[in-house]
Amino acid sequence: MSSDPDTPDTAAGDWLFKQSCEFERGVTAIDQLPPADRPEFAFAGRSNVGKSSLLNALTHQTHLARVSNTPGRTQQLNFFRLPADKLGAFLVDLPGYGYAKAPKKDARRWTDLMMAYLRGRPTLKRVFLLIDARHGLKSTDAPFVSAFDDSAVSYQIVLTKTDKLKPGELVRVRESTLAALKAHVAAHPRLIESSSVLGTGLAELRGEIAALIDVPALGYKSAPLRRGGGKE
Repeated sequence: MSSDPDTPDTAAGDWLFKQSCEFERGVTAIDQLPPADRPEFAFAGRSNVGKSSLLNALTHQTHLARVSNTPGRTQQLNFFRLPADKLGAFLVDLPGYGYAKAPKKDARRWTDLMMAYLRGRPTLKRVFLLIDARHGLKSTDAPFVSAFDDSAVSYQIVLTKTDKLKPGELVRVRESTLAALKAHVAAHPRLIESSSVLGTGLAELRGEIAALIDVPALGYKSAPLRRGGGKE
């Protein structure tokens, strides 16, 4: 579900994410980044916010991204090729932040690597900042939101785990999040509400990504417009 009725056409996104998607590489140092030869879409968020589950649900897979109940499991930048056999886009799973039990030197290394990537990657089209709908924006999100604003990195909030909230609770977290975003210049105005369990919000998210790349060049053909109400 999107907070804005003016959502992008989802047909191209549905087509795109039905293509094969494969792991490209894991990056632990900035000089290991793949060539900047295609649009990239990064997924960021606190540890245990549901990034891996969302990536798996987006790509119709179960084991593309490793899902773990242990926070801090992703300790590198993981790049996935979509489609796997064409020069389409990279999906980038970033290390989770805010995990207090990780050794400080490791957490600092992950954070420095992530920030260097976010600030200096010319092909980065958008960062999807995942926020657990049960908690909303927290103080641990603030440094990253500020960094996006300072670096003019376009980012869009995706509320995760919305299936765990009652309708009234979801309305409250939606309104508070949108109000907070008004102060941030790099924030996309549209909020996506998602659930990897129920599949809600996934079509909108796929559509957002497809709108920022040349999907027809990958083989997608939009359905012809139908005129009138009868059969053609």
